[in-house]
Amino acid sequence: MEAVVDFEQLCGTQNETVVKELSIAGHNVFETFQFQIPYAMRPHGNRENGLNWDDGHIPYNQLSSVLNEAVAGFAHLYAYGDSKCTWISQLLGRPVHNLEDFTALRPATSDLNSVVPNPVTEISRSVALLDTRNPSTCG
Repeated sequence: MEAVVDFEQLCGTQNETVVKELSIAGHNVFETFQFQIPYAMRPHGNRENGLNWDDGHIPYNQLSSVLNEAVAGFAHLYAYGDSKCTWISQLLGRPVHNLEDFTALRPATSDLNSVVPNPVTEISRSVALLDTRNPSTCG
């Protein structure tokens, strides 16, 4: 089975990526996790994703274990963009494929309503749900 992994981020004090919201989408699965702040910092937010520094209820030090558990049942993982693929892959210690490399996964809107179950259709639906094509970056 395949899943798409995405996250929304804020920038930390050293311009590092601080994941505030993590999403996993696959066949009959859609999970979202919101993380607490990793350290004290002046509250700030991001107009692009609507998240604030103080959002979240899961301790930040559990990010890796939450992600590993959430994707444990998926043989293939995808994300959108090289930077997200690299970041997620490093955290998981396993490959994450870039959806930008699969141009066939950019379906017309009518294709999303197809009733034919196949991995490409499921990943396409996940991409449409997450809409991760314009990720923000720190730095």
